Amino acid sequence: MASGEWGSEVECPLPHFPLATGQSPLAQTTFCISFRVNWHHFSFTGEQNKITMKKILFALLLAVGIGSFSNLEAQNYKTALGVRLSSSNAMQNNSISIKQFINQKTAIEGLFTFGDPLALGALVEFYKPLTPEGLSWFYGGGGYIAFVKKVNVATQKSTTDPNFGAQGIVGLDYKFNNIPLNISLDWKPELNIVSDINFEPAAIGFSARFTFGK
Repeated sequence: MASGEWGSEVECPLPHFPLATGQSPLAQTTFCISFRVNWHHFSFTGEQNKITMKKILFALLLAVGIGSFSNLEAQNYKTALGVRLSSSNAMQNNSISIKQFINQKTAIEGLFTFGDPLALGALVEFYKPLTPEGLSWFYGGGGYIAFVKKVNVATQKSTTDPNFGAQGIVGLDYKFNNIPLNISLDWKPELNIVSDINFEPAAIGFSARFTFGK
């Protein structure tokens, strides 16, 4: 069941879509975005996971195609610091984000996720310019270490398990011309390797950062 919250649980209507002829009722999907006061959690349920990711991937691929014909500079800021809001199922979900460009088209992004799990990750990102000015698409990859709390039901004692994994990223990045603000939308799938093997494909994120330097 989909629900939305802003500090407390609030019921929200479920959009049901008409079925095509011969299509099973199981094909119906629901979508809900839940908000929290301190950190916003974006959750996608059922088949909506696949539909949402397809739409985002299509938009990113379209932007990549347009950008392949552009000769603009890839970025017009040096350092950015802010927050990245993402799906709660990812190891690196809601995080503090710091990005540093090491040359005109390459940046290193660090992510610090606190809460449960506590996680630290890094990504190397490659930027390609688009039009209008200030817009780029980017791709890259990296890894993370996360510490997940587990509770023994019998003893009611908690333990912390370290987890290691790899993560890739592709997205759109925009720097406003007249204010020191950068926003980005990305898809960052995760492959957890140690101690549990798990793949999280629905790690979609939105970032807002203050920028410094040029």
